[in-house]
Amino acid sequence: MNDLDKNAAIIGELTKAYWMELETVLNYLSNSTNLDGVRAEEIKKSLAADVQEELLHATQLASRIKTIDGSVPGSFEFKACQASLQPPEASTDVVHVIKGVIDAEEAAIEQYGKIIHLCDGYDYVTQDLCITLLADEQQHRREFVGFLKEYESQHSN
Repeated sequence: MNDLDKNAAIIGELTKAYWMELETVLNYLSNSTNLDGVRAEEIKKSLAADVQEELLHATQLASRIKTIDGSVPGSFEFKACQASLQPPEASTDVVHVIKGVIDAEEAAIEQYGKIIHLCDGYDYVTQDLCITLLADEQQHRREFVGFLKEYESQHSN
């Protein structure tokens, strides 16, 4: 792959990650607002805080896309794909939201891993950014895996 093709591939994958982050913002915002019940409060607080972090990720990705001669797309190019993170029918279905968050974080982890490998030996700045974002996503996932364990242990007693 020549440098032009490699750069275009990196821009394409960064753009995919950008859309993933923005979709996560939308779904975290709706779920942090829609959940009801005493047991949902901790999840709501965590999601509300994560909205800002995911928006920062999208902003960093947009900046990097532009820096490496890409163009940040507008909303007409957006295609939603986070089916498991859609707000549940029952506003008290906290486990549905937790599992959706884990799915979204795992997808982000996979995407950042793909970009890290694509950049290896070629674009160290993008690679470094994606390593940092990967660490954030791994931490988010870990937090929600912990929430899931707690909820599942409460229901098995």
